[in-house]
Amino acid sequence: MNAEADMQQQEERGRPAPLGEHLSAPTTRAAMLVQQEALTAAREYLRGEGFVELLPPLVGPVTDPGGRGAKALDVDYYGHTYKLMTSAILYKQASLRGFDRLFYVAPNVRVEPPETASTGRHLVEFHQIDVEIAGADRDGAMAVAAGMLRHVVRRVWQEVPDVLRGLGRDEVTFAELLAGGFEVCTHAEAVARLHGSGHAQSGDAEIDWAGEELLSHKADRPFFITDYPKGSRGFYDREDPQRPGVLRNFDLIAHGGYGELVSGSEREADYRTIVTRMRESGENPAKYDWYLQVAREGIPASAGFGMGVQRLVRYLTGLDALWQVSAYPKLPGEVAP
Repeated sequence: MNAEADMQQQEERGRPAPLGEHLSAPTTRAAMLVQQEALTAAREYLRGEGFVELLPPLVGPVTDPGGRGAKALDVDYYGHTYKLMTSAILYKQASLRGFDRLFYVAPNVRVEPPETASTGRHLVEFHQIDVEIAGADRDGAMAVAAGMLRHVVRRVWQEVPDVLRGLGRDEVTFAELLAGGFEVCTHAEAVARLHGSGHAQSGDAEIDWAGEELLSHKADRPFFITDYPKGSRGFYDREDPQRPGVLRNFDLIAHGGYGELVSGSEREADYRTIVTRMRESGENPAKYDWYLQVAREGIPASAGFGMGVQRLVRYLTGLDALWQVSAYPKLPGEVAP
């Protein structure tokens, strides 16, 4: 069997070919060209909105506790156990002390459960466009996320239309996105829609991956889901003071079956509330000493989000899985270079 046929067989099984063959594949090159333009456009949009780009931390004494079974990797840091960043959200909040509108293009490492390898939506290494805005509420963060996505889509189609068409994409697919606003539905409404479609979705948990895909296929443009229940997300998502048990957060779901592109929220900024929320979620506040010290000194109220770079590129290119839009894919449960 020649190398090209072997690579094709592996890709048909939903797995990347050996790294050298994957890097030389025309599909990989096309995805990287789209990624390059998408990141250029995202930076252009955010800089134009007054944001400052910072370089994110890679390791720290603690990281976002995460969810859905993902775990952080430990590293020996001069005799101390530190974590590789699963998300730099805590550092974004702390950075508001010096920068009121900031963003990272942040690498993240999450040891996902092996069973997620088959979803096409998960990698162990990935990147996020992480945005934080002092003084903003949820609506303000949602507006920035929507504006950035529209700008990226428009600019990528301007800069590399032949690459997108070569991947089988059509501008008509994005016409509704570029035409106007995005629908907003609550978590409760999304759960009701899923129940109406025969999908068993818990009303007390995040929308599961199959549910996201189902809702995504029914849409003609991206849409927001808001008001996730308390307990379904991290301690930093602000609880609605008027509706206990409901979080002031959101996801942006891409249409066409591609699922979540963005996750964000208003943030808890009050020291005592953060400690209470940590304890409620089973976290030990002592682990977060540096973060709580910053909170005690005063963190500005804020809202922000993370947009997955690989998920964005997959959405733009129409490819089947995130490993196809990563130059160096690491699938959950598999050892890779």
